[in-house]
Amino acid sequence: MDCPPNIPVFHRRIFWDVDFDTLDYDKKANFIIERVFERGDVPDIRNCRRYYGDEKIREALTNAKWLSLRTIYLSCAVLSNELTDYRCYITAQSNPEHWRY
Repeated sequence: MDCPPNIPVFHRRIFWDVDFDTLDYDKKANFIIERVFERGDVPDIRNCRRYYGDEKIREALTNAKWLSLRTIYLSCAVLSNELTDYRCYITAQSNPEHWRY
């Protein structure tokens, strides 16, 4: 599989529900970054960081409408920021769920 040198290589399994061959890495940057951090493994995250850079990734993840708590903790460790920097974390704290018995 030959790819241009500036295009990151991600596993197709991350984007199982979209047409992988027609993904536009610049127009859909936020979608790709969120999906890679949610479902990707370490090489995928490294490729994402090389292609987009930490500032673009920080902007995309801190403004995401929803991320799992695991992904928020991972991105805090990778990007060296706080939980309270994430919009989805603040929203979840403002809307607590009922207790599960």
